[in-house]
Amino acid sequence: MTPAQPSLRQIEAALGLGGNIGDVRKAMRQALASLAATQGVSLSRASSLYRTPPWGPVAQPPFLNLALLLRTSLGPRELLDLCLAIEAEQGRVRNERFGPRTLDIDILLYGDLVLTDERLTLPHPRLAERAFALVPLAEIAPDLVIDGKRVADLSASLDLSGIEKLGAL
Repeated sequence: MTPAQPSLRQIEAALGLGGNIGDVRKAMRQALASLAATQGVSLSRASSLYRTPPWGPVAQPPFLNLALLLRTSLGPRELLDLCLAIEAEQGRVRNERFGPRTLDIDILLYGDLVLTDERLTLPHPRLAERAFALVPLAEIAPDLVIDGKRVADLSASLDLSGIEKLGAL
């Protein structure tokens, strides 16, 4: 008789993907394929693609953004390492904070975990203020709660000017 394999706990996580230089749609499609091919990661839902104004102090072109729900047995730091590796595969170079990028993958939520360390803060800092992240997330998970408020309500409370829904990736 073979011993039963221990079941790995699956956590629902939300990711935000964005980019504004190069072939961002291609980079996102390849990122989704890399995530789906990773043991311990199962994609659940992806939002529509959105064109959003750039955020931050650097003048740059608009971004394409989407949100993704997945289930994972990876720990939060393992998931972060995976996201950083996928960004690098897609040509991400970190030269300038808030600057243009080929692909950015942020962990927005990791279950209900609240964490702050030198590498990772969960939920993602300033998520409740960022329409470019909340609008796609509200499309696929309106009832998720951040700081006691539903994602849909947080999204509706922000300035949504300049955000354009483009459809499926």
